[in-house]
Amino acid sequence: MTKTVLITGATDGIGLEAAKDFAAKGHKVLLHGRSAEKMTAALGQVGAEAEGYLADLSSLDATRVMAGEIASQHNRLDDLINNAGVLKTSQPVVEGMDVRLIVNTLAPYVLAKALLPIMPQEGRILNLSSAAQARMDVAALTSGRTMDDMAAYPQSKLGITIWSQEMAQTLPDGPAVIAVNPGSLLATNMVRQGFGIAGNDISIGSGILVELALGEGYDAHSGQYWDNDAGRFGPPNAAAKDPGHVAEVKAEIRRLVL
Repeated sequence: MTKTVLITGATDGIGLEAAKDFAAKGHKVLLHGRSAEKMTAALGQVGAEAEGYLADLSSLDATRVMAGEIASQHNRLDDLINNAGVLKTSQPVVEGMDVRLIVNTLAPYVLAKALLPIMPQEGRILNLSSAAQARMDVAALTSGRTMDDMAAYPQSKLGITIWSQEMAQTLPDGPAVIAVNPGSLLATNMVRQGFGIAGNDISIGSGILVELALGEGYDAHSGQYWDNDAGRFGPPNAAAKDPGHVAEVKAEIRRLVL
């Protein structure tokens, strides 16, 4: 069966490699990116059947507009891969919020909620988490002050991990929602800019996304966390299992996306 797959942050890095892999397997791929120039180049690599959508995910309004465009042009989306992310940026605060919180946590939530009506029960939502997760200080993330990159990023990744497990509980019949650490220090622009190293084989990350989206048996793991460093489902950061912290983060996410 040919599937329709949306990948955010798909004009380079893990997202682009995954897009090429899905297309090579005969699936319809919808690419998201911010740059028209990079989108044109990416579409040329992925193939003629691919489609591109431009949106700046640091704007929740722009995220909603893109979701509406996709839903108006497609009556079915089998897989959503929330891959787009930001670590270092020249604009760390947007509308009083840390941009890592917006792009890495809130925009994926908004996109998933908006596209659920066109996703089948057997569909899958894969949310890019990280081995780097940390207890969230939502007050700091929404204070309008510039945070250290290495403080904001892991907090945002805990946020997407928390809402992944919580959304899964509200969707007992599917689609499955899985938080994914694609592998540490892969050869992406984020790693090169953030750590100054070339990074590990990027296919480690793209390969697991294709497997989790298309492979058999993963629906039973909805709400769980895939740790690709370990090659298995495993526990996320302990804060993602702290009932008080989870309740606080859930409430703040709902408040911030209104």
